[in-house]
Amino acid sequence: MKKQVHRLLEGGLIVSCQALPDEPLFSSFIMSRMAYAAMEGGAAGIRANSVSDIREIKNAVNLPVIGIIKQKYEGYEVVITPTIKEVAALVQTGVEIIALDCTQRPRPRARNQVEFLREIRIQFPEQLFMADCSNYEEGMFAASMGIDFIGTTLSGYTQYTRNVRLPDLELIRKLSENSGKPVIAEGGIKTPEQLKDTFRAGAWAAVVGSAITRPKEITRDFISGAGCRIREMAEYKQKGETE
Repeated sequence: MKKQVHRLLEGGLIVSCQALPDEPLFSSFIMSRMAYAAMEGGAAGIRANSVSDIREIKNAVNLPVIGIIKQKYEGYEVVITPTIKEVAALVQTGVEIIALDCTQRPRPRARNQVEFLREIRIQFPEQLFMADCSNYEEGMFAASMGIDFIGTTLSGYTQYTRNVRLPDLELIRKLSENSGKPVIAEGGIKTPEQLKDTFRAGAWAAVVGSAITRPKEITRDFISGAGCRIREMAEYKQKGETE
């Protein structure tokens, strides 16, 4: 199964189909249709958030899925699959790859990162894991701990990488050359040309999310780029109240 997942994802585009509770498309059914549309468009895999979304998506498509659970714990910045509890829930979905925050930030319910990564390897020896990293040191550390795929997902999203220009091609290049693991480029890929740039930098596969599956953000990018007038939501609300 691991060889098949590698074969299906290598050199391909993974489409992130996610919507949070405060977003217009928040619905497991809608995410499953997004995933189906991505599959028809030629996507090699899907990245998805939450047990309910993953189950709906796996019923709709026959692509490898990178699963995460975004869970906030008070006092901690780590959100992507932060504890063993979330890892165990994802394993139960049969998801092919589980992605988790592998930044240097403190993780809830874990004494340290080394112990956490060792524990998931012991408890789930057959599961494939992806490390969501923000810099070179984190990626190399995750590789040394036996994580199967190294992602650049969190470059630009930690306090110590906020000024990085995305997509982080230099990070992709260095990790591809030195980690000994397949590197999945993710973060800030907004155009086909930028996607090509990540592969030229050595990416093994790449994830694109907002530029494909978040129409609110896409609409705002078009309006901002063209200098169009933004119609305020208050106008819509007022219209609805008077009808």
